[in-house]
Amino acid sequence: MEVKVLSSIKEFQPGPQPPQSLWMTLELPSRGTMLHDLVHEGLPFEYLDRIASLLQAQRVVITKAICIAPSTLARRAKAGRFNAVESDRLVALVAVFEEALSLFENDVAAATEWMSSPVRGLGSKCPLDMLGTRVEAKAVFDLIGQLERGVLV
Repeated sequence: MEVKVLSSIKEFQPGPQPPQSLWMTLELPSRGTMLHDLVHEGLPFEYLDRIASLLQAQRVVITKAICIAPSTLARRAKAGRFNAVESDRLVALVAVFEEALSLFENDVAAATEWMSSPVRGLGSKCPLDMLGTRVEAKAVFDLIGQLERGVLV
């Protein structure tokens, strides 16, 4: 008796690795006491450029999103770190972008464009313009959750 091997069976080849976490790319803890301590202490100023690069956005766009005036930004650059409120807003920005990236199946360009475009579910405001307060950031998180579940907004 002769055994035939199906020609359509191929050797398993692992696919591309999932993208590294945004938090790992930024070298930031995503949660826990290490993140809490870092936010209270104030994120080092260098994180601004890391986050801007990750979001493919200019530094001015990021500082506007977290409500930092140019004069304040100059003081933070000189001091070398952000205060706790600004650090919290930067962390919220990363968390929102991480969710947007998930919504757009890791398409950085699509997530970045969505973050900077008016969105009907946010009263025609851009998600980037909704990070000044915790309430606004929660509205963006809620909208992303609704979109992921197919809820029309």
